[in-house]
Amino acid sequence: MDIGWGSLLKPDTPLLETFIRGSVTYLLLFTLLRVVLKRQAGSVSISDLLLVVLIADASGGALSANSQTLVDSFLLVGTIIFWSYAIDWLGFHFPLLQRLFYPPPLTLVKDGKMLRRNMRQELITEQELMTTLRHQGVERLEDVKIACMEGDGRISVVTKEGGVPTQV
Repeated sequence: MDIGWGSLLKPDTPLLETFIRGSVTYLLLFTLLRVVLKRQAGSVSISDLLLVVLIADASGGALSANSQTLVDSFLLVGTIIFWSYAIDWLGFHFPLLQRLFYPPPLTLVKDGKMLRRNMRQELITEQELMTTLRHQGVERLEDVKIACMEGDGRISVVTKEGGVPTQV
């Protein structure tokens, strides 16, 4: 069995190009998921979902002899992990970036009244909102003190009777 160690470890693509491809891919997908698919991410954070998908795809190339080398794949995985950590670090240390990466809650219901403008902004129908409220044991909209869409896409509800916030 002849293993070509040189071709296994020698990058097919310049290292800087691999880093730039990984950076651009991560940042574009992060932005897309953050803006478009906030609600669909559910209880898994967008950055966690993105990290898992990109690492799976990036490392998959190392499994195929006809694809990229181990160095290419591992540099790409390292780049993806770097950006995931960097975004979390920047958001933690710089409040302005925190608001950009992790948006504040958006109020959907206040004092039993739907805020339709905010609902329209997130494309939430009255039926979807009422379904979420029922899942949390709230039968009437009038019983809701405040309901917000959190930065991770879940909806938290506080009832007028002083209930503890819950999230769906």
